[in-house]
Amino acid sequence: MRKTLKQVSLLVLVISLLSTNCIVAQVPATLPQYVADLIVARDGSGHFKTIQEAVNSVRDLSDRRVTIHIKNGVYREKLVIPSWKTNISLLGESREGTIITYDDFSGKPNPGGTDAYSKDKFTTYTSYTVLVQGNDFSSENLTIQNTAGPVGQAVALHVEADRVVIRNCRILGKQDTLYTGKENSRQYYADCFIEGTTDFIFGEAIAVFENCTIRSLVNSYVTAAATRKDQPFGYVLFNCKLIADTAAKKVYLGRPWRPYAKTIFIHCELGSHILPEGWNPWKGDAMFPDKEKTALYAEYENSGPGANAGGRVSWSKQLTKAEVLKYTPQNILSGNDHWDPLHIK
Repeated sequence: MRKTLKQVSLLVLVISLLSTNCIVAQVPATLPQYVADLIVARDGSGHFKTIQEAVNSVRDLSDRRVTIHIKNGVYREKLVIPSWKTNISLLGESREGTIITYDDFSGKPNPGGTDAYSKDKFTTYTSYTVLVQGNDFSSENLTIQNTAGPVGQAVALHVEADRVVIRNCRILGKQDTLYTGKENSRQYYADCFIEGTTDFIFGEAIAVFENCTIRSLVNSYVTAAATRKDQPFGYVLFNCKLIADTAAKKVYLGRPWRPYAKTIFIHCELGSHILPEGWNPWKGDAMFPDKEKTALYAEYENSGPGANAGGRVSWSKQLTKAEVLKYTPQNILSGNDHWDPLHIK
């Protein structure tokens, strides 16, 4: 069971009292260095004022989970969870009140940058507000946003790590809001609110979205998977609700960023903004023509005005009852290590 902020604050007070000179003789000579809970508060009432400071303090390559409790506030940070910071959980005080925000975007000047493609400018891959590279990461009850606006690619959350769980979070941006990077990375999103414009859920990872609300802001594409050829799964969305801003009336469920893209909607509610054809082949890509020939774009028992299968493109499919049986979050994400995203240790 997770500790509340009040419980964590009390624990910190007890530890502080135990370490005072008046009772130091009663304390073991060596106190454990492992701290399971940390508090971040902008007003200075926690252990740290910034989330990055808290992340940096966690023991490298830890095999024990550390929960960073983040009090309500707006944290203007370009936050990085590096590969050597493993088993970290970010737990916000509230989804709407705990906000991590930044405003970089592709093409923005970046003097002294180290990006291999463009050293003096940000690219899609460096425009993130939050970058997650450390395995076994989770976040809950917070907002991650990129406020650059309609200026091109501007990522809010960029995830490269394996075994990642994002629960009850808002992920906000315009183009390329959520980058699920790295092949074979497994990512689970539950009860999240995700919004954007073009290809705002994109990448190579194996990702499950369950009970999420996905909001399109303009006429464009929801997903742009780049599933690798040998991956058995790409994106699978269960019981999600697709809604739209008033400006979005003609939206595709997805288009293949690369050949072998896989995206499947199961028991989702599709609004009237979803076009009858459903999917777009992304023609005009000279390097990867005819991507629809290798893509797997499918649906099963969706509902709502955008779910009518009669007008769908010929290269998409409606799954049968037998075919859909293998599509469960546990089976999709299990892998060779039998990871279960519903039970984080």
